[in-house]
Amino acid sequence: MEESLRTMRTPFRFAVALALTGALVAACSGAASPTPAPSAAPPSAAAPSAAPSIAATPAASPSAVVAPSPSPDPCAPANLKLVTAGTLTVGTDNPAYPPYFAPRDGGNTSPWEGDFVGDPTTGQGFESAVAYAVADKLGFAKDKVAWIAVKFDNSYAPGPKAFDFYVAQVSYKPERAQTADLSDGYYFVNQAVVTLGSSPLAKATKISELAAYKFGAQAGTTSYDMIVNTIKPTKDPAVFDSNDAAITALKNKQIDGIVVDLPTAFFMTAAQLDNGVIVGQFPAPTGTDAEHFSMVLAKDSPLTACVNQALAALKADGTLDQITKTWLSDKASAPAFQP
Repeated sequence: MEESLRTMRTPFRFAVALALTGALVAACSGAASPTPAPSAAPPSAAAPSAAPSIAATPAASPSAVVAPSPSPDPCAPANLKLVTAGTLTVGTDNPAYPPYFAPRDGGNTSPWEGDFVGDPTTGQGFESAVAYAVADKLGFAKDKVAWIAVKFDNSYAPGPKAFDFYVAQVSYKPERAQTADLSDGYYFVNQAVVTLGSSPLAKATKISELAAYKFGAQAGTTSYDMIVNTIKPTKDPAVFDSNDAAITALKNKQIDGIVVDLPTAFFMTAAQLDNGVIVGQFPAPTGTDAEHFSMVLAKDSPLTACVNQALAALKADGTLDQITKTWLSDKASAPAFQP
């Protein structure tokens, strides 16, 4: 029995020993798992490569919170689309007359030459001074302003322009604004009648008394419109290429009177006509119908908004008012026509 038990224990012990050996091998095998460690190394090696991308995210965040750069100023000289880069080209009529343009001491710059003719390049005279003041607001020094002669009614004709803006007593009219840009007003003006002191027309005090006379005016002007629409003369009005031609016709008694804006009427009677008189001025329209001078620019010119901005600044700081007083203060009153 004991032998039998011994015999039975032997296999049992062997099984237990075998089981223990297996367990030990299994335990050793679990402890030997460092072999896969190299495969774990790539993730740990990849961590540094990922670190820069993670670090880069905060680096980008400041740009997200920094205010955007201001847009370029479209009215800065470098950003303006000009006829000649770096130079502001201003057009005006030829002849150019006082009080809008003053003669140059020692002789005018070509092509503004002749008796009683002003020189726009001096900066003297109402419109010359206004043009240079606008140029200054736009950032152009006087030596960066060039002048070009352009016939009055060509200034607002359709098509490209040889100037950046034009000044020559161009009154705003809706039909002109269809073919060119017209700036905000820089001078509000009345029309007046000029004649010789010896003419019966000189005694007229009412608009109704003007219809019997023959009048003349420069082509394409609001002065001509005043003859047709307000005076309504019984004789066809004469049309001239310039005020000089109208003056010659008046001296030769081909017409009885000339219609011009009031400041020009003062100059005509003071300097261009012997015994010339201002018969009277017409009542000025008010509100949106008030006649005003505008600068002329090419249709849809990007410069128009900049010119209007400059004019607004000149009005706000008193510069335009001062220029007006300097050159036109003594040319603002004359007898007013009654209906």
